[in-house]
Amino acid sequence: MTETVSPAASEIKAIFDRIAPIYDRLNDRLSFGQHRIWKKMAVKWSEVKPGDKALDVCCGSGDLALLLAKQVRSGSVTGLDFAVEQLEIAKQRQAQKCPTVAMSWIEGDALNLPFDDNWFDCATMGYGLRNVTNIPLSLKELLRVLKPGAKAAVLDFHRPQTEHMKVFQEWYLANIVVPTAENMGVKEEYAYINPSVERFPTGREQVELAKEAGFSQTVHYPLMGDMMGILVLTK
Repeated sequence: MTETVSPAASEIKAIFDRIAPIYDRLNDRLSFGQHRIWKKMAVKWSEVKPGDKALDVCCGSGDLALLLAKQVRSGSVTGLDFAVEQLEIAKQRQAQKCPTVAMSWIEGDALNLPFDDNWFDCATMGYGLRNVTNIPLSLKELLRVLKPGAKAAVLDFHRPQTEHMKVFQEWYLANIVVPTAENMGVKEEYAYINPSVERFPTGREQVELAKEAGFSQTVHYPLMGDMMGILVLTK
């Protein structure tokens, strides 16, 4: 399904399409490999089980979706993203890593998920909620497609609450992220991270937004000194 996106969303989509060829290598460098641990934590907190129908929203190159695939076994995994270049890489990775698991890669909009109500047993979202143009609507759509009692785990950066961690995060973005991105030829594309983190709700605010969206239980687990976290949601 092809989506219609706003000008702001189109700009973000273009960024993720451009960085697709180096996205995974850059994530490894920027997080010193730690992003793989955080993603495994998100999958664990989604409570995915064998036989489940699992959803990964804003799936990018497929990291979380492929981790879900290892757990669903005879179930199925659907990865959705609006960046078609990222989806192509995800398909290639699936063929190498999980060729026997039923997986679908769909070009679509996190604000208008092309799925029936109460369809999925669990869901994940990695570094996607910060980039949607309407966070409350994205959460409502996630709620809609989950079965009653199902869980979703949302991993993302945000601005920490303590002053010393804010200072450290700003140093990290300026001295690690931007120079690394520049060395890999995508400085302009990664310059958007700092303002996107500045705008993104804190963990406490994410919990309130999820409650307003209709989730019955919401808890936010801070990671890396509260520079990022995992929001665990129960329908």
